[in-house]
Amino acid sequence: MSAAAAPSDLMSPLALFLHADAVVKIVMIGLLLASVWTWGIIITHALRLRRLNRASDSFERDFAAAKDLDAFHASRGADPVPHARIVSAGLDEWRRSVRVKAADRSGARERLSTVMNAEVAGELDRLGDRLNILATVGSVAPFVGLFGTVWGIMRSFTAIAGANNTSLAVVAPGIAEALFATAIGLFAAIPAVIAYNRLTHGLDRLEARLGRFADRFHATLSRELELEG
Repeated sequence: MSAAAAPSDLMSPLALFLHADAVVKIVMIGLLLASVWTWGIIITHALRLRRLNRASDSFERDFAAAKDLDAFHASRGADPVPHARIVSAGLDEWRRSVRVKAADRSGARERLSTVMNAEVAGELDRLGDRLNILATVGSVAPFVGLFGTVWGIMRSFTAIAGANNTSLAVVAPGIAEALFATAIGLFAAIPAVIAYNRLTHGLDRLEARLGRFADRFHATLSRELELEG
């Protein structure tokens, strides 16, 4: 019974790792750490995007129903959503513009647009932080795993030449250990690529949403400028 179980034990993931060359072990450990880091980023960003979309729905509904911008900003201006910071940036610029006697309304509109667009870009930069890590892991991990595989196969062939024995029983364990590095590389890369594409798509949708909100708010402030004039 133990003799029959021995081959499968040798081919288990733990056995393949323990019997691998030191360089291949380093590659495997690095890829596993990259996978853990990747999943941490995926979960954090996915939850953040979901939370932001829900909070943005509530903020936009209340903003559309608001009759007094100053009162709305006083009550909701500190909300942890990008919309609130866009409103704060726009109102701050609007107040500075209307303080000036004979204000240039055309210039004020351009400044409002610039300020709010800059706030949208800044919010997206903050939300997209560390997504580049997913792209890096997705593109590099397979090649790192391949390096471990090539190194392991070279070591196996060297051992085979030294033993002067080319039977499958001698060749298989070393080849399996080497190929296991490629498998770990793909295990790290595939979720990273899928998540990067999905999260980037989510950020693109949020960017469009923020842009539409900024345009509506800009139109509202433009009407206020007309009344001030």
